[in-house]
Amino acid sequence: MSDHIVLETRGLTRVFGERVPVRALDGVDLKVTAGEILAIIGPSGSGKSTLLNLIGALDTPSSGEVIIDGTPLTQVRNLDSFRGKTIGFVFQSHNLLPTLTARENVEVPMYELRIGGKKRRARAVDLLDLVGLAHRADHLPSQMSGGERQRVAIARALANEPAIVLADEPTGNLDSATTADIMALFARLNQERGLTLVLVTHNTEVAAAAQRVITIRDGKIQRDVSMGSEIERELLLFKSSVLGQAIMRGDALPPELAAIAPGLSHLLEGV
Repeated sequence: MSDHIVLETRGLTRVFGERVPVRALDGVDLKVTAGEILAIIGPSGSGKSTLLNLIGALDTPSSGEVIIDGTPLTQVRNLDSFRGKTIGFVFQSHNLLPTLTARENVEVPMYELRIGGKKRRARAVDLLDLVGLAHRADHLPSQMSGGERQRVAIARALANEPAIVLADEPTGNLDSATTADIMALFARLNQERGLTLVLVTHNTEVAAAAQRVITIRDGKIQRDVSMGSEIERELLLFKSSVLGQAIMRGDALPPELAAIAPGLSHLLEGV
């Protein structure tokens, strides 16, 4: 991980509605450096997806600024072109084109760069090989498993060597074993290629695999924690457990747990 800032937001705010305005995002300041894996967690309606949409130039802020790889989005004339060259996307529903093969799906973003057909095909196959699917290059999405389709989507997200990849619930439709495989793939791409990844997730096990976890609530960053040790990861997982949630709520507990609950609650508030 370097000191180069790939993503920065300054006072990022998004208000929906006019008669009864709702602040979906409220003055968010955030920096992400190259080679960082950042997970964004929080309850439904907290502003997670709104933040990702603004970062990805899929929506426009009410106020504030988004800067991608040194370029303020407000200064970009052609957002579609900039997005295609600079940002990779992985969605919960892989969004592959059903009539195109895996290779053809990975080629799609490259048309923005006007890469020649031979080079485009070769690069697509190389990327599919990178995610372990070169042998499925000529298969349609309907002929692949959910995990394979998501791997194709990841290869497609890397097609134009983006500065940053944004993933919205990338494992939301996958079972636990496939989720672990996808997160292992992200980790390998991070180590081998310096992948910079920002992902939104409800899954604390997915979040615990990140290097840094941000918690959003009511449109604001509530916590920003670096997952620097195994203890911090285990605390994050425990916090989401039934017992962890009971301690955080202050529920009545058996005497042997009630005595240590205040200390545990204070510890869990830090993750």
